[in-house]
Amino acid sequence: MSTMQPDQATFLLHAIFLPALEREHPVTRSVIAAIPLNNGDYRPEPISKTALELAWHIVAAEKRFMEGIADGEFNFNPINRPDSVKNSADIARWYEDMFQSALGRVKQLTPEQLTKVIDFRGLFQLPAVAFLQFSLSHSIHHRGQLSVYLRPAGGKVPAIYGESYDSAEARKAAG
Repeated sequence: MSTMQPDQATFLLHAIFLPALEREHPVTRSVIAAIPLNNGDYRPEPISKTALELAWHIVAAEKRFMEGIADGEFNFNPINRPDSVKNSADIARWYEDMFQSALGRVKQLTPEQLTKVIDFRGLFQLPAVAFLQFSLSHSIHHRGQLSVYLRPAGGKVPAIYGESYDSAEARKAAG
């Protein structure tokens, strides 16, 4: 495999990954915020994560990926939910603050930092910028899982890639 060139990494960051991250973030945030405040402990099966655990998994993983990319290495220490983060609204707020901070760091990376090969648990060794695709795929995957929790938990599914039934009904009721 050939080595990624700095201009390729810069193109990927600015033309592909930053627009995708900025487009997907508010959608993920809306799915997290849709978890009913009184039913964050909902889980579809006893072996499943609760809605809040799954939401925290999404936001903590995004933090791990973006900070690892910015730092040039991944830190696999646990990212525990702060005691002050108790419900979906708290997670959504924490996520917004974390995302803006971490994304700001990623935006400042030099082409050389973007092309630095980073090891991920001995499984993958890729240029730093390539891990943004992993982060996006991971979040979208788990966001889909979380969206399936919402109605059984008593919530409404927000628009994700177009209207959901619930967002269409809300639009009709408002119109």
